[in-house]
Amino acid sequence: MAGKDKDKFFYDLYRRVTDETEDHLSPFATRSKDARRRRPETEGPRSPFALDRDRIFYSGAFRRYSGKTQVIYFASQLDEMLTSRSIHTLSVSQVARTIGKFLGLNLELVEAIALSHDLGHSPFGHDGEKFLSVLCQEHGIGQYHHHLQSLHIVDHIAKKGQGLNLTIQVRDGILSHDGEVHNRRLRPIPDKSEQDLQQYMAARREGQQADMFPMTLEGCVMRISDTIAYIGQDIEDAIRIGLIKREEIPADLRRTLGSTNGEIIDTLVKDVVYESFDKPYVSFSREISDRLLRLKKFNYDRIYLSKKIKRDHEKIQRGFRIMFEKFLEDLKKGRRKSPIYVHFLNSKVEQYLQATSDEEKVRDFIAGMTDRYFVEVLKEIMIPRIGIL
Repeated sequence: MAGKDKDKFFYDLYRRVTDETEDHLSPFATRSKDARRRRPETEGPRSPFALDRDRIFYSGAFRRYSGKTQVIYFASQLDEMLTSRSIHTLSVSQVARTIGKFLGLNLELVEAIALSHDLGHSPFGHDGEKFLSVLCQEHGIGQYHHHLQSLHIVDHIAKKGQGLNLTIQVRDGILSHDGEVHNRRLRPIPDKSEQDLQQYMAARREGQQADMFPMTLEGCVMRISDTIAYIGQDIEDAIRIGLIKREEIPADLRRTLGSTNGEIIDTLVKDVVYESFDKPYVSFSREISDRLLRLKKFNYDRIYLSKKIKRDHEKIQRGFRIMFEKFLEDLKKGRRKSPIYVHFLNSKVEQYLQATSDEEKVRDFIAGMTDRYFVEVLKEIMIPRIGIL
């Protein structure tokens, strides 16, 4: 079969399979025909959401997930069984796909949102996010929030600064995810515009406590799945490092939700599917939602705020400040051998370089670092070299 014949065969096959699959989706699911991009493209045989998923999967930011903190600093170097940001992201994707499958939703859209939702996490997880946010505010570029940075990456940093030109449905799902906020029920708000996304980002950078619900049911599923994926896994990691004991989980929560990650995921997924089947929203039952909220509080009190986890908290905070000020000075003085040039700016297109302030360039560089690279660069800055060459 000639090359052109193969191309036509696969084009027709992919179109037919996509059309047949979407014909059987829920009436509340998102169809490929509804996809919208900021810059028009000639669409190929694949669905626009499958294309988005693949662009995300092959991006540099996705590859750096494996070196970033989920909860425990240097997890992969301390114990390879502990959860990294990469494992969390894949877990979210699997949970979201399971729920989405039972609800008859567009799994390619679900997966694209899930794989990209945490791209903007800085090194050292939520602690790093707080440290970086303080510095950003001091330098006049607003608060730093990882979900805003995730969208900034796919829009303005990825692909050498050209952006990935993802659909608004995926970009909205990235921006609307927030596993920290507890919602019993999520109902999509369709027909959002680009202006809605930009206004929300501006409000959050200014410090307003705005919330934004997803525009698709797939985005709602991903947002709930984020919580389902991390709540039990964080408990398993805490038990593994001796931070808590399983029997310390309140007895009624163990009975109703489960005491292992697998049991907790099973309980929560079944509850969501039962409460949301053939509905235009995604929801927990009231009983399960109340208990999940209590389990979140247990995790915060006993895990996330633990002084044992945060033993190097102040050192890392100082490291963020040292690097931010050092790289900003390097930019102002044009020090082309600085890591911010060599490992970041030299690969960026003129479009990014011209549209981005020096402070924003420093933010983007530091935010993209893995935990290990952060430490290596900090050593290079702080420790003098031996010798004269």
